[in-house]
Amino acid sequence: MSTLAAPTKPPLRGVVFDMDGTLTVCLIDFPGMYRAVLGEDEYERIKAENPSGIDILQHIENWNPEKQIKANKIIADFELQGLQRLQVMPGAAELCGFLDSKKIRRGLITRNNKGAVDLFHQRFGVTFSPALSREFRPCKPDPAPLLQICSTWEVQPTEVLMVGDNLKDDVVCGKQAGAYTCLLDDKGVYDSPHFTNLDPQPDFKVSSLTELYSLLESNFDLTP
Repeated sequence: MSTLAAPTKPPLRGVVFDMDGTLTVCLIDFPGMYRAVLGEDEYERIKAENPSGIDILQHIENWNPEKQIKANKIIADFELQGLQRLQVMPGAAELCGFLDSKKIRRGLITRNNKGAVDLFHQRFGVTFSPALSREFRPCKPDPAPLLQICSTWEVQPTEVLMVGDNLKDDVVCGKQAGAYTCLLDDKGVYDSPHFTNLDPQPDFKVSSLTELYSLLESNFDLTP
């Protein structure tokens, strides 16, 4: 785990989380979704051209309306299947309690839909605010949603940490906004040498949400 240089630690005013795979255990069958939307041959071609991941929302953005409606329905169906089995990520509740004790704000940015966010809040019993779903456009990896949250909080991006499990969406969003970034890699996906030289790299990397406690205390000024 990397550590920012002493002696002065930067202040931390807020932490913005991704939802699927970060605050929740990701149970959405993304490869199955992509195959259903794109077809097997097109899926394999695009996957080979985009080793860091497929941006399905961007890919269908310029399709004709009829084809786009069909694709969005398939995506929504796969998301609903995942929602029906929704599980909160281990350590999430305790981490939120820690942030609350330090008076550090909690926000959420997801490429999932608003209904999924509402259900997550209901099941989790903890609210993130602002909580921006893909109905907010442009969605991540564009920095717009993170900059919107910073504006709402009246803080600078340099006072915010973006936490997510996706290099191309969460880390890119955070970096482009000028925030600190932390990659949650609970399955060791990004330990592969393939990802070593990909840009951008996160400022921090953890394998569980419980590791964030020591990371925050070691690298940031958490004084309320």
